[in-house]
Amino acid sequence: MALANAQTFLFLVVFSFMFVLSMANLNYGWGPGKLNKTNCPYGNNHTNATQTSNKFNVGGSENWRYGFDYMDWARKSGPFFVNDTLVFKYDAPNPNGGFPHSVYLLPNYWSFIKCDLRRAKRIANPNQGAGKGFEFVLKKSQPYFFACGEHGGIHCNNGTMKFVVMPLKRWPF
Repeated sequence: MALANAQTFLFLVVFSFMFVLSMANLNYGWGPGKLNKTNCPYGNNHTNATQTSNKFNVGGSENWRYGFDYMDWARKSGPFFVNDTLVFKYDAPNPNGGFPHSVYLLPNYWSFIKCDLRRAKRIANPNQGAGKGFEFVLKKSQPYFFACGEHGGIHCNNGTMKFVVMPLKRWPF
């Protein structure tokens, strides 16, 4: 009897988890006529059929800076799609003070969790974020792990200057 209860409980937990993940960021409003048609894969009622990509300023108005929660920003700003562009804006190094920033692409989840930059690729140096910022196009439907690599990764470890995005493929309408 205990085994059956444990199996039932496990099934409910797994089902609930899968349901919550499947509903994340779909912008559904329950009730008649409440479906956001830009996310609807059924029929030719896509209200924005000409849009092929979006630009996202990483961190929104906060830009790429120390002490901001980028995981939370990515969760709230998604979903991201293939060919969307992430714009990293940050101040250039200042000889009078301040901390420079950069952008690294980490190779895997373990490197991301540990902020291990040994196999990471620097995609933007401390000068490339000034002005209009550095643009990175999400070219594939794969996880992208981003982090600030300055000062040996201390901004990644202590300041939450890291985040992950998993761009989705757009529905062909």
